Amino acid sequence: MMNTRSRQGTVILLTVCLILLFASVAEAKILKASRPDVIRMIVGESTIINTEADVSRISLASDTVAAIVVISPRQIYLTGNAIGSTTLTLWSGKEVTDIYDVIVDPDTSRLKRMIHELMPDEKNIKVLTSGDTITLSGYVSNTANLSSVLALAEAAAPEKVVNLLTVDGIQQVMLEVRVAEMSRSVTKRLGVNFAAIGSNFAIYSIINNLTQYNASDNIYELTDNINLTGSFNMGGTSVLGMIDALKAHGLVRVLAEPNLTCVSGESAEFLVGGEIPLPMPGSLGTVGIVFKPFGVGLKFTATVMGSGRINLQVNPEVSELDYSKVLSVGGYEIPSLTTRRANTVIELGDGQSFVVAGLISDSLKENVSKFPVLGDVPILGSLFSSKDFASKKTELVVLVTAHLAKPVDMQNQTLPTDDFQEPDDMEFYLMGLMEGKGKTSSQASAATGSTAGPSTVVRPESGFDGELGHSWPK
Repeated sequence: MMNTRSRQGTVILLTVCLILLFASVAEAKILKASRPDVIRMIVGESTIINTEADVSRISLASDTVAAIVVISPRQIYLTGNAIGSTTLTLWSGKEVTDIYDVIVDPDTSRLKRMIHELMPDEKNIKVLTSGDTITLSGYVSNTANLSSVLALAEAAAPEKVVNLLTVDGIQQVMLEVRVAEMSRSVTKRLGVNFAAIGSNFAIYSIINNLTQYNASDNIYELTDNINLTGSFNMGGTSVLGMIDALKAHGLVRVLAEPNLTCVSGESAEFLVGGEIPLPMPGSLGTVGIVFKPFGVGLKFTATVMGSGRINLQVNPEVSELDYSKVLSVGGYEIPSLTTRRANTVIELGDGQSFVVAGLISDSLKENVSKFPVLGDVPILGSLFSSKDFASKKTELVVLVTAHLAKPVDMQNQTLPTDDFQEPDDMEFYLMGLMEGKGKTSSQASAATGSTAGPSTVVRPESGFDGELGHSWPK
């Protein structure tokens, strides 16, 4: 009786174990189906997949990413064709035996080799892959090499490049610009108008608008051009003569020395001058105001290249108001702008200079107004004519010097105002001194032991003299 019961218990125990075993196998198959294996490949690389059972059916989600060739029922030849990912499913009979996630990555070894061959000095570039993208990290020595590395990476993985590279070294450019202009003008005018007024007659000459006749008041008016008049009375008749005689010379000198600093690849602008208000008609008869800048301006874009070379796009401009050409709009007198500008792109080394010259303007204007026949009579014809002569010569020269700039400690710098001491009453009133003879601010700081706090200013890398009475320490 006891043996029978023990046998029955053993059978029950074995049955439970078999049930648990089958359940674990089924669960393992379900987990394997829900958690596919991952096969990572490089574009152009091949691998062989070995299966435990004969494969009766194969499914590849995308044949553009990868290609398969069945070698035997238990061997599959897989090749990566393009960057991306796909799914490979295998059946044995009616059951799914294996599921693979096939990921094809870019060939970074070829990219690394090309970067090393073309730029052997760039040893701090890291090339990583993340999915179907290429990630670049580390730093390069200049922006030119940065562009080259990005171009190579884009060729390996178009539009799938993550750029985390930074540019090492000095990437600030200071531009020292000198704008010099000389403008000379010569003006000559000679004109004669006359009038004869009697008791019952009047004769006027109006040449070149030197004089005007006011018909409403029956009077003879002079303009601003007349600078000499004379009259003679004889027997109740008055004879008047008006002469416009002028000889003028003008000289204009413009000199500006702006200094600008910007980061490589960025732009900087500079303007010394002002803005002229211009009326702008609006809706419902209103008039708005817009401002037009004028003066000495400079705009440049600097890019630091390899070996300390600097690529510059420079746009200097010099403009001034010209009141000889005035436009009347809505009761407003608007002067025109005379502008000289240049636009050039060059490449030069640290501390080198270039000159934009040859911007020369030479204008000559002559006008002759005279009476027919009478104005052609020798000598006496000058009484019946008006002559204008105007000549203007302008020459503009732009000198640009580029420097690689880096920050320095402000504590070691001196300023033009450091040695200025305000004069006391005796020095100012009795001795006529504009500066005191006491201790300078730098001497006072040294005497008290005080020092300036930590700060930085931008100085040129080559340590040049600013040529404004203040030298940078080497």
